[in-house]
Amino acid sequence: MAASVDAPLAERLRPRTLAEVIGQRHLLAPGKPLAAAFDSGRLHSMILWGPPGVGKTTLARLVAQAFDAEFIQISAVLGGVKDIRDAVERAQAARRVGRASIVFVDEVHRFNKAQQDAFLPHVEGGLFTFIGATTENPSFEVNSALLSRATVHVLQPLAADELGALLERARGAVGAPPFTDAARERLIGYADGDARRLLNVVENVATVMGEAAQIDEPLLERALGDQLRRYDKGGEQFYDTISALHKAVRGSDPDASLYWLVRMLDGGVDPRYVARRVIRMASEDIGLADPRGLRIALDAAEVYERLGSPEGELALAQAVLFLAAAPKSNAAYVAYNEAKAFVKDDGTRAVPLRLRNAPTQLMKQLDYGRGYRYAHDEGEGFAAGENYFPDDIGRSPSFYRPTDRGLEAQIGEKLERLREANKKAQSG
Repeated sequence: MAASVDAPLAERLRPRTLAEVIGQRHLLAPGKPLAAAFDSGRLHSMILWGPPGVGKTTLARLVAQAFDAEFIQISAVLGGVKDIRDAVERAQAARRVGRASIVFVDEVHRFNKAQQDAFLPHVEGGLFTFIGATTENPSFEVNSALLSRATVHVLQPLAADELGALLERARGAVGAPPFTDAARERLIGYADGDARRLLNVVENVATVMGEAAQIDEPLLERALGDQLRRYDKGGEQFYDTISALHKAVRGSDPDASLYWLVRMLDGGVDPRYVARRVIRMASEDIGLADPRGLRIALDAAEVYERLGSPEGELALAQAVLFLAAAPKSNAAYVAYNEAKAFVKDDGTRAVPLRLRNAPTQLMKQLDYGRGYRYAHDEGEGFAAGENYFPDDIGRSPSFYRPTDRGLEAQIGEKLERLREANKKAQSG
């Protein structure tokens, strides 16, 4: 059934068939997982995992349509036990008239364990097929029992060409004139893979365009207001600002770091993107000089997911300030890259027998694990003189070279003591 003309543009343009879906070709192209499920006629429970605005709800509705199933939608943000009970009753009523049911739970990660468990007996009993949508990693946010009964399909942000196709579809729907190349590129960058965000902008543009012969950047800015100000996602300014933030943190300047962070957020960048960059900084530039940095960066990302904007942005600011003030070390970053290059050039060597696990009697008979020295049983918990590299590697490479800053200074002192103990044991 077509949406009302008064419905939001995103609802009016919601695909009614698989052929109308833009994006997700890795799932919907012929022979791909969801296309195969549609073609086979076999309905299965699933988790649709992906960022906002990529079509999770649309796909769930299309599944119900393809299988002529009762579509029962629950929002985990607003719903509770009563909604689950009502869904069960609707599914039972549908079964009495010979109709299958699909229960779609949006933001399923917001349900607690007990609420998620409430679906299990009905899924196992075949009362309904369960489809959950989540922006969070289902491995962490969905109960293992429910997860084991559902196939996880990962949805991707829409690519620039896909957003471009959607923009043309939306422009036709609202009767908007063509976009200039600059405005088109800026809008697609602002949408950042989110179809709903793009459609909302086009709808706003339609209210301010008047008799304009084309949609240019000034008109786009009038439609978006401060959201689009000074920020050019996907353009040079975007990457320059990220670079400035990263370098300010690396340079231990908390004030400049905070300035560039606010510039990014003020310009409309997705705070989740900032969070990912901050996590990267914690590993690349602070490392083991202060391992708390990585934990604080991860905590900030989690806080933002729980609080959203603007409250969650304070946690990102706190993390940036901590990383800027923390002692710096790129030793882990350098060591990892050196190890990657070494392994790439060196090829594959056999694992020494003494380092292999021997869970079966046959493996023990083949000398797996024979001669292994259990470090906890030796002085200071260290098997001095032992070699943990392949036997034929020659001189053991040294990738990790701790700095003399922060905790890493202590790590360096300990490793030096252990190296001296190794030399003594090997020479004796």
